[in-house]
Amino acid sequence: MITYRQRITMVPISANTQAILLLTSPLHLGRSGQQAALLTPGEYKKLARFLRQEGLQPADLLTEELHALLEKLEPIIAPERLQGLLGRGFQLSQAVEHWQSRAIWVLSRADAEYPKVLKVRLKEDSPAVLYGCGNKNLLDSVGLAVVGSRHVDDSLIEYTENIGRLAARSSLTIISGGARGIDQAAMRGALENGGRVIGVLADSLERAALNRENRSYLLEERLVLISPYDPAAGFHVGTAMQRNKLIYAFADAALVVSSAFQKGGTWTGAIEQLEKLHLTTLYVRSGSDTGQGLNALRQKGALPWPEPITPEELQELVSLQRAPAQILDNQPELALGVHEELIPEYKTALQNQTIVSSAVKQIPSGSTTGEDEQYQLVRLKVAELVIPKTAAEIASELRLPPKEISKWLDRLVKENVLVKKGKPAKYFPPEAELPLEF
Repeated sequence: MITYRQRITMVPISANTQAILLLTSPLHLGRSGQQAALLTPGEYKKLARFLRQEGLQPADLLTEELHALLEKLEPIIAPERLQGLLGRGFQLSQAVEHWQSRAIWVLSRADAEYPKVLKVRLKEDSPAVLYGCGNKNLLDSVGLAVVGSRHVDDSLIEYTENIGRLAARSSLTIISGGARGIDQAAMRGALENGGRVIGVLADSLERAALNRENRSYLLEERLVLISPYDPAAGFHVGTAMQRNKLIYAFADAALVVSSAFQKGGTWTGAIEQLEKLHLTTLYVRSGSDTGQGLNALRQKGALPWPEPITPEELQELVSLQRAPAQILDNQPELALGVHEELIPEYKTALQNQTIVSSAVKQIPSGSTTGEDEQYQLVRLKVAELVIPKTAAEIASELRLPPKEISKWLDRLVKENVLVKKGKPAKYFPPEAELPLEF
């Protein structure tokens, strides 16, 4: 019988992923190893764009094709530096063997198993590489992010554990950062009650993968630990801040249980989400003892947590706030006219900009009935397109007549919100014209 650990170690790393690792990973063994001049995320983004435009993939850099490309690539990366990074094959083989002996897997954006939710929400800013341990299938599950301070009293720990328990009963995945305090309380509450958890770590993935407390949950495939950083990387304030956006990107709704005011990772991550990223709906704990930090987040657009009690209430809360386009999928009556009971949630999602696409953020305020209502619904739907679709396909999903949908799609093309290409004609946002493949 093949064990879970054996299944992990038998998974090969694709040639594309090997190339991306050589370019972006320090390939540390233990906590030693000399730092190479790795590509920064910005440099790798430029390289990926170049390769797509040339009809190439990262794996082509490991072939004779490289020599013909060195001159063209020089504005992005010096030839000597590129060849030095790609020449670390022996170091890569040692690192991969080391990771696999600890049941750590590696995914790059070139892999089919790479979380689709990150590609959709973060697009080119999604990490080039993810390291992980545990059930990869959890990464695209519906979930609630729960974050907060490290140093909190016992009452908040119990409160947070209860949220984890309720998420487990609701068949929702908890997403958190694995830090002591609120993060670990939410994860513990879910795992100890049969739930599922995504732990997004800023450091020490290797140590967490070997942790005895995590082992049984990893083997039961109810826990997945991931990090965009080398499995042996230690704690650094900068990486801790950067991983916050991954927590929000994985989540269909997020709850801040506690936060300091204008300082700390929880505050910084929440502010970035509210003012810049707009990846998901952000809630803060409600009540009379919330403190200055949570009150300030409320003033900046966070919503009060409605304190769901039953699994059904939590499921409805998370599914309603995934994004207006997904609200439309689940509530077809919105496509036909105004549904009075759901309009508050719909407006709240718009007002708090809980949509990924920049096109959605530009929706004009005003009437929410008649033709303007239909136009806004169509615009919300197409803003989420990753794969180009025909007018008939979009009409079917929105339950609108094809002739009616074509009018709105042509308007969106004129407004440069959409691109129209091919026979039969397909529509997609301009930023989706070059699919993110690696």
